[in-house]
Amino acid sequence: MNTAPVIGLVAGEASGDLLGAHLVEALKARRPDLCFEGIAGPRMMAAGVRALFPMEKLAVRGYVEVLRHFPEILGIRRQLKRYFLHQPPAVFIGIDAPDFNLGLEFDLKQAGIKTIQYVSPSIWAWRGERIHFIKRAVDRVLTLFPFEGAIYDKESIASTYVGHPLADMLADFPAQADVRNRLGLQGDAPVFALLPGSRISELQAMAALFAATANRVSIALPNARFVTPLVNRETRALFEAALRNEPALNVQLLDGQSHEAIAAADIVLVASGTATLETALLKRPMVITYRMPRLSAWLMRRRGYLPYVGLPNILAGEFVVPELLQEAATAEALSLALLDLYQDAPRRARISERFTNLLRDLKQDSAQKAADAVLPYL
Repeated sequence: MNTAPVIGLVAGEASGDLLGAHLVEALKARRPDLCFEGIAGPRMMAAGVRALFPMEKLAVRGYVEVLRHFPEILGIRRQLKRYFLHQPPAVFIGIDAPDFNLGLEFDLKQAGIKTIQYVSPSIWAWRGERIHFIKRAVDRVLTLFPFEGAIYDKESIASTYVGHPLADMLADFPAQADVRNRLGLQGDAPVFALLPGSRISELQAMAALFAATANRVSIALPNARFVTPLVNRETRALFEAALRNEPALNVQLLDGQSHEAIAAADIVLVASGTATLETALLKRPMVITYRMPRLSAWLMRRRGYLPYVGLPNILAGEFVVPELLQEAATAEALSLALLDLYQDAPRRARISERFTNLLRDLKQDSAQKAADAVLPYL
């Protein structure tokens, strides 16, 4: 009979899969006897996590989209709850995905299982009332951003600031010239990276917008180069379909390699999400955009507290880079924002300096700090 301590884990999307993989590797380095199981993506599975359910089932964004998949997601949570109550882990760690994880953590904690939430829900941006449920559901929160600790201290909730693993990963990324050589982008032509998202739903909403925006930029800057990283065949096919409507546009498509695309660029057009933080940590100026179904956007606006949605602006507490969302996200407006940014070298230098300071603040050897916070609960 296997008596090795088991850690339960749930990651809901690619960014959580990355966090979980680094944490598992750090824990295994300290405790090789540990076993891991739960909901995991490819990175976590490669690190040794046994996946009880595929992570893709949880990777749904927006109110309307969640409602469509709600019965299936709820069923998965019920099955996972029964499994962990029958075979209790030494500790359970929910990685982001708070709408899924907090309910599960509450049930497990009521049964005497220690629970940790890795990544604070965005209670500083919207749905702040959730902090009261967080207090009942978890024993500790591992926070990625330095300002979050004070929020939990005020409510007497244990928390540990661990920094962001992306800052550790990207601190020593190759220089722009080296990346351009690797991608065949030699010369002094302006380079724009286009990051329309990683989900099929995001490409369906924004692929044509990104292609039309790039076409307008190419009219103003005929020598401009464009590079677009895409995560899988489905998203690539959607973007290729959008490019067929802009036959004069020449875009280099990459399989993955989003960090390389960002690092090679002078300016990045990026869908709101983790990629905005990656762009900031690579110190590149950007224009942030997003489109989602109108009902989802309306509901989120009504419940939001901040005037910005992009992580770089949230962390700075001001509009360091432009955001054009929903109805404001037109090809004309986005192309003008990109061109204005490209033509204003002093502004780009100021943005790069702000992002250099952000990188320094978030670079904390986060996987080791997270492991330090988890091990006492075993």
